[in-house]
Amino acid sequence: MALSNTYPSLSGAPVFVTGGASGIGEAIVRAFVAQGAKVTFVDIDAGRGEALAAELASTGAPPLFIPCDLRDVAALRAAIDAAQARHGDLAALVNNAANDTRHALADLTPDYWDDRFAINLRPMVFAAQAAAIQMRRRGGGAIVNFGSISWKTGVGGMVAYTTAKAAVHGLTRSLARDLGPDGIRVNTVTPGWVMTERQLALWVDAAAEAEIDAAQCLTARLAPEDIAAMVLFLASADARLCTAQEFTVDGGWS
Repeated sequence: MALSNTYPSLSGAPVFVTGGASGIGEAIVRAFVAQGAKVTFVDIDAGRGEALAAELASTGAPPLFIPCDLRDVAALRAAIDAAQARHGDLAALVNNAANDTRHALADLTPDYWDDRFAINLRPMVFAAQAAAIQMRRRGGGAIVNFGSISWKTGVGGMVAYTTAKAAVHGLTRSLARDLGPDGIRVNTVTPGWVMTERQLALWVDAAAEAEIDAAQCLTARLAPEDIAAMVLFLASADARLCTAQEFTVDGGWS
């Protein structure tokens, strides 16, 4: 699906996206590139990231891809520095990357718990810390953190993931208060069940389809582009007084 809105404020704006090689992140990268933004994106999947960057290299705003395991905070900081060196101080940070691999409570270990938070929450904090330094220099910016309706709807079978996602909006509100005086806006985007390649391959079966039909107010299936559309708005100057808020895109599920 093609996005129709154009945001002049995003043309030429330096943007950093985590988990940008596939799924929702890929749609976000494509959407910002289509706006003419100067996109840097990171992902642990180097092959898919390089392929996406190569595909978009012929556009008027070719993106920069940097392979990165977000559990390595030093590598994440280095990637944000590299984005600045290539494109200038960041105007927007999109903390999209996550991993919702299912896990049973009985099998949970302290190391696995820490690993889930090291993927699903900790990188948001330190990416925001690094990005805020650049945004202050340019007089403001926008940070978008990704939540999930999973903890609100009582999804089980992945307690570490849902707990991390429940914490995201608390992070957003704290950052919004701390960074607001610098003109930096911070919001949460909370997707419903989005029909990404991963979800379709692993979990969307006939029972899941029936669950979606019963739970959503709208019958259409959520596409990654539906989430990217909200991210573009929040990163743009059109959302200049939107901060500390949660924007849910779930077809009316929650």
